[in-house]
Amino acid sequence: MRIDLDLGPPQQSETICNSMRGTAVSVTSLGGSALAEEDQQFSESHAQVLALVAQARQFPELREERIHLLRQAVQSGHYRSSPEKVAGAIFAHLIADTAA
Repeated sequence: MRIDLDLGPPQQSETICNSMRGTAVSVTSLGGSALAEEDQQFSESHAQVLALVAQARQFPELREERIHLLRQAVQSGHYRSSPEKVAGAIFAHLIADTAA
C-alpha cells in the first residue's frame, strides 16, 4: 500500500489556508468577549482586595505592638504556654473550619 503525501495543486492548499484564516478570526472574536469578562472579574476582585487592605491598615499599631511584646517574651525565655491550651486551640480551630 502506498500513501500519497501530496496535498494536490497549490490552489487547493491556498483555499484551505484561506478557510482556516476565517476560522481563526471567528475564534479570536469569541475570545475577546471572554477576555473582557475575565478583566471585569479581575477588576472586581482587585477592588475587594483593596477594600480588605484598607480595613487591615486601620489596626496595624495594635498588632505590631503585640507581636513585638510576644517576640521579646519568647527571646527572653519568659513566654510560657501550656500544652493543653495549645491543643485546645488547635482543636477549636479545626472544628470551626469543618463547621464553616
